[in-house]
Amino acid sequence: MSGTIGNRGTIGNQNGFDQNGFDPQNRDQERSTKSTGKDSIAPIKDYKIITLLNDTIAVDTALSIKKYYRFNYLRKDNFGLLPFANEGQTYNVLKYNIKKPSVFPEFGFSAKHTAYLEKEDVDYYSAPTPYTELYYRSVMKQGQNLDAFVTLNTSKELNFFIGYKGLRSLGKYMNQLSSSGNFRMGASYSSPNKRYLMRTHFAAQDILNQENGGIRDLDLFESSVSPYNKRERLDVYFKDAETLLKGKRFFLNHQYQLNKATKNGLLLTHEFVYEDKRFNFSQLNINVQNDTILRFGSAYQDKIDNKTRYYQLSNKFGAAFQSDLLGRFEFFTDLLKYDYRYNSLTVSSGGNGAEQSIIPNQITKDIALLGGKYLYRKDKWRANLLLSTSLGDDQTSNLEGSLRYDWNEEVSVNFGYQKLNKMADLNYQLYQSDYVYYNWYNDFKNEKYNSFDVSMETPWVTLSGNYSIIDDKLYFSNDRKLLNEFGLPIQLVTTPKQFSGTINYLSLQLQKEFKVGRFALDNTVLYQNAEQSENVLNVPQFLTRNTLYYTDAFFDKALHFQTGVTFSYFSKYYANGYNPLIGDFYVQDQMKIGGYPVFDFFINMKVRTAQIYITMEHFNSSMTGYNFYSAPSYPYRDFTFRFGLIWNFFS
Repeated sequence: MSGTIGNRGTIGNQNGFDQNGFDPQNRDQERSTKSTGKDSIAPIKDYKIITLLNDTIAVDTALSIKKYYRFNYLRKDNFGLLPFANEGQTYNVLKYNIKKPSVFPEFGFSAKHTAYLEKEDVDYYSAPTPYTELYYRSVMKQGQNLDAFVTLNTSKELNFFIGYKGLRSLGKYMNQLSSSGNFRMGASYSSPNKRYLMRTHFAAQDILNQENGGIRDLDLFESSVSPYNKRERLDVYFKDAETLLKGKRFFLNHQYQLNKATKNGLLLTHEFVYEDKRFNFSQLNINVQNDTILRFGSAYQDKIDNKTRYYQLSNKFGAAFQSDLLGRFEFFTDLLKYDYRYNSLTVSSGGNGAEQSIIPNQITKDIALLGGKYLYRKDKWRANLLLSTSLGDDQTSNLEGSLRYDWNEEVSVNFGYQKLNKMADLNYQLYQSDYVYYNWYNDFKNEKYNSFDVSMETPWVTLSGNYSIIDDKLYFSNDRKLLNEFGLPIQLVTTPKQFSGTINYLSLQLQKEFKVGRFALDNTVLYQNAEQSENVLNVPQFLTRNTLYYTDAFFDKALHFQTGVTFSYFSKYYANGYNPLIGDFYVQDQMKIGGYPVFDFFINMKVRTAQIYITMEHFNSSMTGYNFYSAPSYPYRDFTFRFGLIWNFFS
């Protein structure tokens, strides 16, 4: 299997694990399976979740503060992400390096992909009995968020799974409906002699959002006097605009060992990916607001219907030698073909005296990468190295490495490095729209990243840091400078640009939990800074989340109970604005957001395998002032009562 350095600090491999994908040298999984329970017919540790990068953990039914952090629409800890007002909308990014850049040019429209399941987000399983998880959470208004999942092994070697996550939430503001569905099904197989291993899945996803463009009058929101404390009374920019991201993907990863030796193996590997996506922006009537100046500028017609199509076909072939003594060596070639297109050519009028130009309707390309990987896992050491480079004139290349040392079961140190030279995402290169100024065709330089990571885990504190040097950074910004009475642009004509300078980014994060009896204080603090000659990479310098909570058990420990308060805060900064027309964020320097506290009160309970969550989100919103935003013109969430549960079944 070919892989890259992942969020959990390893390079994916299929060496050294049993028929169910369990890696006996993985310290994280060992720690997670030490506890046993009586929640299922088989021991809890036998129900395994296996990522594409081969990190393996046991199903966890315990009640913990970490699971509370993951009880949200994304189903993961969203520290460093700032949600918009309605469930299912996009998230502004507070922590820059929360996602590693891809080697290949991506589809783009990144703001719409926050809840999109990529191939790395789909897990695989091993379950001695059928295992089911049901997730429910209430939303802001008129709807619900459900996630149902089931997996079973028909034999020790073969596992199947199927799941669907659905959301509908009307929201509290006009034209803010969110409706999404994420379907996935798949299987994993290991032959009885362990020489053939396979993982595959199919995913179909759609993410629909009504887009109101933000509120028009910030004073009415910040005063929140009646009737404007009813958020549907606030006027917004668009009452009939919406976006839709749809995608389908088939994924297959498998390998076959040529010889029968158990300690030294010769393997053939193959990974196949087919994926097609589309992004639509539609608006029934651009003149419905009767504005003298249209928000996105002039248009070719009154009805807007922008459609972007994309598909990719990837085949990765490799040959590997794995040894218990020397580790695993692999050489591979990765062949990618993609097609990014619109329905027809466009003649751009240019505007502002610029000459007319022909905007093509398609970008098609074949990219071939050659690469090699090395993986070593023995005793307390884990080392990974990946090198790949393109064969054509694209100059795409990637060098990744990591080294981890486990001093003991509770103390470890990890170092990582990445040097990446990547092509521009496709929506930076080509975009077509019924809006006149949103038509472009660009030939940008490759973006270049040099990134250093270090982390240390101890029983006393967890520390992590990142230092990145970024050259030729691509970004969107607004070309219109006319401002309204709130100091914000009247028009959004957002186009892609490339920063010719260098950005030096530094982040330091500390996590520490203090416990006294049944009380605990969990703290996560982040400092980050970006040195640059222009404000291209904007991040808050300080970000913190602190949770004071109490834990107890009642009725002969049949009921486990947690209650507490979470405090979240980030310092003021020029947050990126959101443009729904391009499904992306843009750099701006007119309005700072942040500097407001958010307090959430919660009660978490567990009865057998059912976990119940009750939350009063942002209960201080009316006490500390209505100056909270997720992006310019987009308010953060008001006080909201939320109820939800996770229920696990093991038969």
